Amino acid sequence: MYTVYLKKNEEKKILNGYPWVYANEVARVEGKDVQGSVAEVRSFDGRFIGKGFINHLSKIFVRILTLRDETIDYSFFYDRINAANAYRRELGYSDNYRAVFAESDMLPGLIVDKYGKYLSVQFLSLGVEKLKADITDILVKIFEPSGIYERSDVAVREKEGLKQTKGVLYGNFNPVVEIEENGLKLLVDLENGQKTGYFLDQKENRDNVKYYVKDRTVLDCFCNVGGFSLCAAKYGAKEVTAVDISGVALSFAERNAALNGLKINTVEGDVFSVLREYRKEKKKFGTVILDPPAFTKSADTVKNAVAGYKDVNVQGLKLVEKGGYLITCSCSQHLSVQGFLNMINESVFESGVRAKLVEFRTQARDHATLIGTEQSLYLKAAVLKVL
Repeated sequence: MYTVYLKKNEEKKILNGYPWVYANEVARVEGKDVQGSVAEVRSFDGRFIGKGFINHLSKIFVRILTLRDETIDYSFFYDRINAANAYRRELGYSDNYRAVFAESDMLPGLIVDKYGKYLSVQFLSLGVEKLKADITDILVKIFEPSGIYERSDVAVREKEGLKQTKGVLYGNFNPVVEIEENGLKLLVDLENGQKTGYFLDQKENRDNVKYYVKDRTVLDCFCNVGGFSLCAAKYGAKEVTAVDISGVALSFAERNAALNGLKINTVEGDVFSVLREYRKEKKKFGTVILDPPAFTKSADTVKNAVAGYKDVNVQGLKLVEKGGYLITCSCSQHLSVQGFLNMINESVFESGVRAKLVEFRTQARDHATLIGTEQSLYLKAAVLKVL
């Protein structure tokens, strides 16, 4: 087993809940083992701090699994995954939810999402990649799924020295599955859909539109497969227009609307251009929803991302009728809560409207944030009322 000795005082944040040891925080490494194995972490003076996955190829040198001196084996991972799922069940989740949220569930690099009778998983660290067979076996025992699909087709794996990959891990099934969310039937594409197939983290925010859409015309921007649009239609919107640059996503939105006997209008196009065209046409909407992709995936590009968020929010605000609402979101972990609120303030000022903050929300409860890690508090959502 490797033993990793930290530089002086670097153990403090680990003991306070931070799950990663960076390479530049390491004083020395003793012992020998394979990459991706479990290593001991000790303070500069030799005190036991914890155990975690080690990877010399990554800037994240160790991903902490436990602060206890305990055996890390099959039973350890079974108990961790079972406990993570039990927490979601006690909150009332049953059909579709995030069952394991990586570091937040002290299972670094492992994502498990439940879509009805199926699971979609991501192995994002070398440590869990090496345990893929055991973890798949554990998932079958705990969930008894009809199938498991792997969606490890994300760039972060390359930082761990891993190739991107996706495909069926268990079962034989069509990766387009039907789930129920907020009382609506939805088709989700586990093979090609966003993230693990769908944006589960917005589930409760989507349902929350019921307070802001009744008898209003609604514009849903970056609509993906129509989650916000369908909730708006369900809760009595007078008319719903869903905009996305992806024709494939819009076809799913239309199919999902038909599944539920709801009517929405779809527009294929770049949201930035569509918003400007609507302004030229002097269109107004009772509620505008902005749920863009992460405009930044690194700390180096936050400034450019903020400019993008401001642009779309300014345009969106100018399309909201007086007394109407803007529902705006950011899923970038690199844009802090305060940075998001600052962006909103600047957008309101630049748009020339007056507005008040009605609500501030974050990700769904199955995506709970581990205290001590800002990275896991990534989703921000705000509701503004235009005065």
